[in-house]
Amino acid sequence: MHESNIATLKKNVAPYEKNDTKSSIRQLFNTLVPFLLLWFAAYQSLAVSYWLTLPLLIIAAGFVIRTFIIFHDCCHQSFFKNRLANDILGTITGVITLCPYEQWKHSHSIHHATSSNLDKRGVGDIWILTVEEYLSSPLWLRIAYRIYRNPFVMFGLGPIYVFVLQYRFNRKGARAKERMNTYLTNVAIIALYALMIWAVGWQAFLLIQGPIFFISGLLGIWLFYVQHQFEDSYFENEEEWSYVKAAVEGSSYYKLPKPLQWITGNIGFHHVHHLSPKVPNYNLEKAHNATPPLQKATTITLATSLKSLQFRLWDERNKAFVSFKEIKDLLDKTGSAPEPLPRRSPSLEGK
Repeated sequence: MHESNIATLKKNVAPYEKNDTKSSIRQLFNTLVPFLLLWFAAYQSLAVSYWLTLPLLIIAAGFVIRTFIIFHDCCHQSFFKNRLANDILGTITGVITLCPYEQWKHSHSIHHATSSNLDKRGVGDIWILTVEEYLSSPLWLRIAYRIYRNPFVMFGLGPIYVFVLQYRFNRKGARAKERMNTYLTNVAIIALYALMIWAVGWQAFLLIQGPIFFISGLLGIWLFYVQHQFEDSYFENEEEWSYVKAAVEGSSYYKLPKPLQWITGNIGFHHVHHLSPKVPNYNLEKAHNATPPLQKATTITLATSLKSLQFRLWDERNKAFVSFKEIKDLLDKTGSAPEPLPRRSPSLEGK
């Protein structure tokens, strides 16, 4: 992308980087209040039928996703103008979403700075191997990678591992502020859950909070996965990598039905967010609509996004994701240099 085009993009998006305190407070109100009411309604419905409870839990899980988007904006200092306000709200919403604020902010900032950079993978992203890396890997690593990329593991066990285990511990080398925030978050979660168990009983707590946690965790991982794992995404080595291309071409526009767009805090406009993380979530659609080049980002829908489940490896030659099945014929040739996969015709799907 030419430098003048990059400058124009940034200029067009800049007006939408300004947050509005009233809009932020309004979003807080229409997110946290419905979530609390749904939780209470779910508890009351247990006395009638769990079949009545389940739909309430699914909707409540959606509001946890919406809460996470607020948390996410706080990490980018885009929800409020005041840094301290963002830090306090980020820590509180981090307790609700089981995400330690400082820890997640650190890894996510690295994700933004290195997204789609093949030489800087490994922090805040999904594990991705290229075709050549996979073919040259020992058998144990191939097996581990296949297990990791299995949808049941990624979306079934993934939420439990990430939100219950991984986020409870500090990374090696974490600074004191980050470590203390993780400890504070853990203590707050234990205290909150203990209070809720005291109030409603452990059985009711598990029947309500368990599904809410699992569904919201699954959906959160799915959103993060699908918005970078589409067929003709963008990945390059360091010398060819471009931040703007990574944002516009390496992040999708997940076009969701309006109710789902609202409940997910407009995060479907992921290409806009990666181009300018300072744009608060309630301005993402406005920035997209006002900037024609951003409207050319790869568009995926609920139906077409399911195709991403078969994408396993990045093919550097064809610049596209491929499935394990597509490289099956190459597995018996790993003793020599991997042969290129057949060239594809440019795909227009989802454009």
